Amino acid sequence: MLQSLDLSGRVAVVIGGTSGLGRAVALGLAEQGADVVPTGRRMEQIEAVCAEITERRRRTLAHMADVGSRASVDALRDAVLKEFGHVDILVNAAGFTFRSPSATMAEEKWSALLDTHLNGALRACQSFYEPLKATEHGRVINFGSLTSFVGFHEVAAYAAAKTAILGLTRSLACEWAKDGICVNAIAPGVFPTELNRKLIMGTPRGNELLMRTPMGRFGKPEEIAGLAVLLASDAASFLTGQCIAVDGGFLASGVNC
Repeated sequence: MLQSLDLSGRVAVVIGGTSGLGRAVALGLAEQGADVVPTGRRMEQIEAVCAEITERRRRTLAHMADVGSRASVDALRDAVLKEFGHVDILVNAAGFTFRSPSATMAEEKWSALLDTHLNGALRACQSFYEPLKATEHGRVINFGSLTSFVGFHEVAAYAAAKTAILGLTRSLACEWAKDGICVNAIAPGVFPTELNRKLIMGTPRGNELLMRTPMGRFGKPEEIAGLAVLLASDAASFLTGQCIAVDGGFLASGVNC
C-alpha cells in the first residue's frame, strides 16, 4: 500500500499551482516523486515554484497558462506532452474570490468568477482528457470549497461556482470511469492564503470560522498535500466521484461548547 502512494514516473499538471493551496499541492506531489508542471498567469511565480520542484530533484516546465482561454490551455497541454510525453494527473486549483451583496452584485463580476472556476476547470478537463485516458490511470483533482455545502455571507458567486464544481466532478467521474480516469475533489476548510487572507485574519468573519472549527485553528497549506497525493496515486484506484473536506471538523460540527 505504501508503494502505491509513490508517484515516481507520473507527470502532474497543477493549474493554479503557483500560490496558496495549489502551490502546496504541486510541491507535495513532487515530494512523492512526480514530475510537476505548476502553471498560472505570472511567469515569475511559475519560475519560483519550478525552482522549488527542481530542488526536490524532480523535472518541471515553466509555461504560462490562462484558464480563461482554451487556446492557452491547449498550448499548455501540447508543451507538457512535448517535454514529458504523457500526463497522468491534472489538478484544477485556479481561482479567485470577492465579497459583494448578492442583490447588487455586478453580473460581469459573477460571470468572470464562474468562467475562471467552473468553465476553466471544464476547459482543462476537456483539453487533457485524451492524454489522461492514454495512461489508463488518469487522475483529475478539482477544488471545491466549504461553500459547496454551506452558505457563506456575500460570496454567492464563489459558492455557486464551487457547488457546480462538485456536479462537474461527479459527472466526469461517471463518464470517464470506463477510461480508467478517477475524478475527485478536495473541499478545503479555512486556509489563510493570498485569496482570502484579508477576509479572515483578525476579522469577525475569521473569528466565527474559528469558533465553528472544532480544531480551533486555520489550516496550513501543506495539510492539503497528503490528500492530493492519495487522490493522485494508485492507492485511490477505486475512489472516484467524491469530494473530501479537509476542514478541521467544520462540516461535522454542531455545538462546540
